[in-house]
Amino acid sequence: MKELLNKYADKMVRHGLAEANTPLLGGRDAFTQWNREDANRKVFEQVFELMDVGSLVFARPAEPYADIIDFLASRHGSSIRPRDCETRTFLHDIPVTESFEPQAVADALFRRKAAVIPGKGVVSFGTVSPEQGFVFYSSVCFACFVLFFSDYLAACDSGGPDPEFQAVFEKVTSRLPVPPSADPKLANGPFADRETALAAMAEAGRAVVDYGLVDSFFGNLSCLIDNTVLISQTGSSLDELEGCIDPCPRDGSSCAGLTASSELSAHEGIYDRTNARCILHGHPKFSVIMSMVCDESEECENASHCHIRCREPRTVGGAPVVPGEVGTGPTGLCNTLPPAMAHSPAAIVHGHGVFAASDADFNKAFRLLLATEKRCHDEYFRRITASQPHIVHTEEY
Repeated sequence: MKELLNKYADKMVRHGLAEANTPLLGGRDAFTQWNREDANRKVFEQVFELMDVGSLVFARPAEPYADIIDFLASRHGSSIRPRDCETRTFLHDIPVTESFEPQAVADALFRRKAAVIPGKGVVSFGTVSPEQGFVFYSSVCFACFVLFFSDYLAACDSGGPDPEFQAVFEKVTSRLPVPPSADPKLANGPFADRETALAAMAEAGRAVVDYGLVDSFFGNLSCLIDNTVLISQTGSSLDELEGCIDPCPRDGSSCAGLTASSELSAHEGIYDRTNARCILHGHPKFSVIMSMVCDESEECENASHCHIRCREPRTVGGAPVVPGEVGTGPTGLCNTLPPAMAHSPAAIVHGHGVFAASDADFNKAFRLLLATEKRCHDEYFRRITASQPHIVHTEEY
């Protein structure tokens, strides 16, 4: 257990979600263990006693997340309600508790998988593993980032943000990390055999995480070889894919698809309609933000369900934006995404992320993923400057 606690504490720091030596993680098996000594342990030891959970994760987020989350908590009252796909799927909303007392923290966690304690940090839990707590903590940071920047753009488009919002925005943008300037050098394809393809997939997955193109480790990737789709397993860490890739024969002769990514059917649809041999799916933040920007009137008949029912063709950052939800139902990605990618090697799913495909290896797909995010980032700040030129002047990516 102690090794797992240290592993995810280190990941939080490495991914820019917390400062070094600040994450506090506890896990229970035969007894409760912690990754380090901390004055806040007394609070969370009591939280453990109040809840039947396997792990707790707590930290004051690194900047710019801390300022973003505290600001949203001050504006949203008892619950922050992001609108991105991952929040709808995993968090629904994010409780805010002003009290740092054990019962108040436990009450918030009884409601949802994670909660915000303004001025203190974010707490989350896992029923079994600290990995679950890490995922929910990371998802809070991602969802709040997307909500903050989405709300600021909406404020600029409707008369301008108030002075407090403007001041926090300028502070936050000054702390945004400098994105990588060069593409990674990934294995060249086409891949001669399954073993080579599996190694290339693991390499590409690590690069997607290292470049910050996913939140926590959400996202997936696949490779078509010998009429078999090799695809990352559902819930697998993109930076630890060794042993977590399922072979799914196109003839249906295997049940490996039961543990494969929930977006397997969308990947298969893309392979059916294109000459793609490799697909990358990530959640780059500004692509997600810009995918939810709509200039249509609120009177649009699909305004409250645009993430699954939008019929208005549009592009962002050179990529088509499509609605769709995970799964195979009428509004599933398997029905909305492949037709778009038949005409474009990259597409953005509303509030969800970018899919990028290549006919040989993951180099082109990665370049498309990164380029789409760059263009969405630049378009975001172009719109900010156009609507409020006296407020912010942000250099391009």
